[in-house]
Amino acid sequence: MKKINTNIFISFSAATILLLAIFSCQTGKKEVSSGEVKDSTNIEDKFGKLTVVSNPERTVVLDIGALETMRELGVKPSGIPKKFLPDYLADMREDQDISDVGSVIEPDFEAIAALKPEIIFISTRQERFIEELREIAPTVFIGTDNKNYIPSFEKNVKLIANIFSKQDRAQEKLDSLNAKIKAAQTNFSQDPNKALFLIYNNGKFSAFGKGSRFGFIHDVMGIKPVLELEDESVHGQRVSNELIAEANPDYLFIVDRNAAVLGKVSSKEEVENQLIKQTKAYKNGKTFYLDPNVWFISGGGITSVNLMLEDIVKLIQ
Repeated sequence: MKKINTNIFISFSAATILLLAIFSCQTGKKEVSSGEVKDSTNIEDKFGKLTVVSNPERTVVLDIGALETMRELGVKPSGIPKKFLPDYLADMREDQDISDVGSVIEPDFEAIAALKPEIIFISTRQERFIEELREIAPTVFIGTDNKNYIPSFEKNVKLIANIFSKQDRAQEKLDSLNAKIKAAQTNFSQDPNKALFLIYNNGKFSAFGKGSRFGFIHDVMGIKPVLELEDESVHGQRVSNELIAEANPDYLFIVDRNAAVLGKVSSKEEVENQLIKQTKAYKNGKTFYLDPNVWFISGGGITSVNLMLEDIVKLIQ
């Protein structure tokens, strides 16, 4: 029998292990603009795969939902869009250590670049700027899928948690939220009443149904829709006062766009015209005005999803 040279075998094995270790480290590192090498995380978003720094210290967040989630997980960003920021995030708006980088509609590219971010988070409102933003830093899309709201929301939360090593805390938040959702679904599955969700804008109404931007009440909570709407655009389907009266919803949810964008609240006398007053919702005191900061400006984050859920459950009792 041929004798194996164990010294050669041991040397070869040690060399192999060393090479594997070196390769492993190389695939888990990322060089940042300062030249410093940091641990990295491979992720995938709407636009494909990319590698980002793990536990980044300099973060710009342009999506309010992502900002909420980071706040819930105990992560402080470097820059946020302070214009239009919801009042329940006022502490972040007033924090002098967090820079203002414009608005969710018009980011301030110079302010963003000055921060030298390691990562940028965006959603649908900013995706048209993705090429410009990716010239500054790796940019991650964190928008929700209206047709698959909760799964896409959970995916985004877990993605953020993975980047910042907050997986356990994120799972606790998601477990608590899912328990509330299941309770609401059980309750509304037995409710025969039907609802209509409207955006009010300068005397005109737009309606939103299942699979839409504001389909949360139907798709997540299980409240039955009074109309089957086919228009799934971000602006909804324009509806006349006559159609609203004819649909005759049991519940009427209204968001005042001007209150969200201009800070000018429309009067109830203006919104509740004679045809609106003919609906069962109005006659039975089931016309509800929802917080535009939560429903119109925000959404898609741990805080706002909880607030949306709690709003509806509290209103319909």
